[in-house]
Amino acid sequence: MANPDDIFAPYDAPAGGWGALAATARALRQQSAVARGSRALLATNQPEGFDCPGCAWPDPRHTSSFEFCENGAKAVAWEVTDRRVTRDFFAQNTLADLAKQSDHWLESQGRLTEPMRYDPATDRYVPIAWDDAFAMIARHIAAMDHPDQAEFYVSGRTSNEAAFLFALLGRLIGTNNFPDCSNMCHEPTSRGLPQSIGIGKGTSTLEDFEHADMILSIGQNPGTNSPRAMGTLRDAARRGARIVVLNPLRERALERFADPKDAGDILTNRGQRIAHLYCQVKVGGDVAALKGVMKLLVEADRNARANGRTPVLDHDFIAAHTSGFDAFVADLDATAWDAILETSGLSRETLQQIADIYAASRNVILMYGMGITQHRHGSQNIQQCVNLLLLRGNIGRPGTGISPVRGHSNVQGDRTVGIDDQPSAAYLDRLGKVFNFEPPREHGHNVVTALEAMLRGDVRVFIGMGGNFAAAVPDTPLADAAMRRIGLTVSVATKLNRGHVVHGQDALILPCLARSELDPQNGVLQSVTIEDSMSMVHASGGLLEPASPQLRSEVAIVCGMAKAILGDRPPRIDWDGYVADYARIRDDIEAVYPDLFHDFNERLRQPGGFRLYNPASERVWKTDTGRANFLVFRGVAEDPARERNPGTLRLATLRSHDQYNTTIYSLDDRYRGVKGDRMVAFMNEQDMAERGIAAGDRIRLRTVSEDGVDRSVGNLTALPYNIPKGSIGAYYPEANPLLPLYHHDELALTPAAKSIPVIAEAM
Repeated sequence: MANPDDIFAPYDAPAGGWGALAATARALRQQSAVARGSRALLATNQPEGFDCPGCAWPDPRHTSSFEFCENGAKAVAWEVTDRRVTRDFFAQNTLADLAKQSDHWLESQGRLTEPMRYDPATDRYVPIAWDDAFAMIARHIAAMDHPDQAEFYVSGRTSNEAAFLFALLGRLIGTNNFPDCSNMCHEPTSRGLPQSIGIGKGTSTLEDFEHADMILSIGQNPGTNSPRAMGTLRDAARRGARIVVLNPLRERALERFADPKDAGDILTNRGQRIAHLYCQVKVGGDVAALKGVMKLLVEADRNARANGRTPVLDHDFIAAHTSGFDAFVADLDATAWDAILETSGLSRETLQQIADIYAASRNVILMYGMGITQHRHGSQNIQQCVNLLLLRGNIGRPGTGISPVRGHSNVQGDRTVGIDDQPSAAYLDRLGKVFNFEPPREHGHNVVTALEAMLRGDVRVFIGMGGNFAAAVPDTPLADAAMRRIGLTVSVATKLNRGHVVHGQDALILPCLARSELDPQNGVLQSVTIEDSMSMVHASGGLLEPASPQLRSEVAIVCGMAKAILGDRPPRIDWDGYVADYARIRDDIEAVYPDLFHDFNERLRQPGGFRLYNPASERVWKTDTGRANFLVFRGVAEDPARERNPGTLRLATLRSHDQYNTTIYSLDDRYRGVKGDRMVAFMNEQDMAERGIAAGDRIRLRTVSEDGVDRSVGNLTALPYNIPKGSIGAYYPEANPLLPLYHHDELALTPAAKSIPVIAEAM
């Protein structure tokens, strides 16, 4: 039994404030990057600087000198560190030894400096020349029996230019296998939103937040995952907007936030109250809560109209712009209150408060994160969010809209320029016409189907553009074994990570430039482009000397692979010309996407870039009905259980405040009060008592399995926490072995990491 006081103490200060400033300074010192890092931070998210390698929150129109957050500063410090992983490091460490180290330790070793090849005879990585590395990839591709034996994985750190060329390369080889990081987070946005409003992107802009009367935040922790959003929420709360939060845990930033850029906030360290109403919904209870609120709104509208008062709903908008309203209302009428209250964990009085605030608000924005998407019905969850907005015409007007809070900075842009396992026929037609070839038409693999192919032994080559695939995916032990059977794994990366020790029979590490670093090609500095979560496209160019002269840009690496793989066979593409001038890539992006990217290079010169056309923002609905669709969600269960156990808890995997995706900056989680340990489980005290678990006990979590496979994680310290009964939290990726591959959204196939059925047992 551990002493919980040694690792847990409630955090009472506001999020941000002095704590954020101190953490930023500490991160720079720990990476020995005070001077280099400070210079980089002043250029972060600036019009003439580089895009933060962290979250996808947009930049304001009028930037200050400090357009970075605490976690963005950590991300910059992490990549501008003076630590280096050289050939000597690999000579001193076998992969068997490295595999025993934590993810935190691996990435803490510093920047990769030269291409490396796995040598099975010594169980070490050894140096390899760039051209020899490209030739090795070409040999493995040529040895495949079918193009679909290759997987082209993309992380959200990849630029539009590199992603566009990577998508082109895969399709020239003959496959649409493009698993990418969005498959694991916001794929339900990409698949569910189009059925509702005709586009898989949010409709709000940053300016809309300045005019919203109500902001509904569901299933997200922006104080950790996109801290720059907190400045926007703080400003909204300060001018009187009502912010309503639905989230199982009470996240400190959504309660009170002090903006580190504001002298008044820093001097007082009191901060601004953020949530006007904080509703701790059960894990998996969001749709039940939304249906309860919508049921109340429909009832209030009926009463108002029956008594000659102003209607609650916007019937003119509903009649002119929507389809399916009657079926939607019939389903609400058929949904029992007992089911709503039991599943949501909220009282009817609380749901009435939400409905009253919504009905009294002229302009409403609904923003959501992975607490909505990572469920078995994640795509349908999003559609219910849209339904709520449609009731009062809260899409397509200033101050309104749906706002998915994306994670990685260019995950949305990668999809826009072709990283898609289900490409549209129109895109393939244009790509084929511009490059004079016939692209493959069959749908390819996403993360889940790629893993299934690996488990069957059907994958021969895996090429990862950034990311840490091995650490991020579900069913970790099974996935690791499958990765080790692949003929060749290739990782384009800046830092050492778990994916380099969980590798194929042959393996390559190809080190690339970071966003903060200069990228001269033929003596001319190049810039790339990024699309943020609100469809703004802007340039990003580094300013620091590269960590090693051996580093190459993502664009140069993709083009080097393409030249080696494709050789002289048609179509003839000037890959060297792309490397020499990235504007040529943008010209061809424009040729493939003439409506979205017209005058690409010219518009890129505008300060802050430009916004891609978003028809739903203008109430143009590119759906089958030509209207925005009310879509029915039968019942209230976001994660219907096929196997039932009376002691089942619903586990949500969480990221700590000292973490970005799979990158773990330290073992602390400041806002949740955890210090020096990540092997913890956040539990409701009544759930602990019912299971005979005391604070500090070591426990094991075991998945309620549907396929007979035993999945468990042990040696977790049980911490009593303010979380609804029946819900439990544990850190990602440590809890990934509990997440079955089959446990995913039915439409988007996104793993349902926010609602894993588990049993908690004392050890």
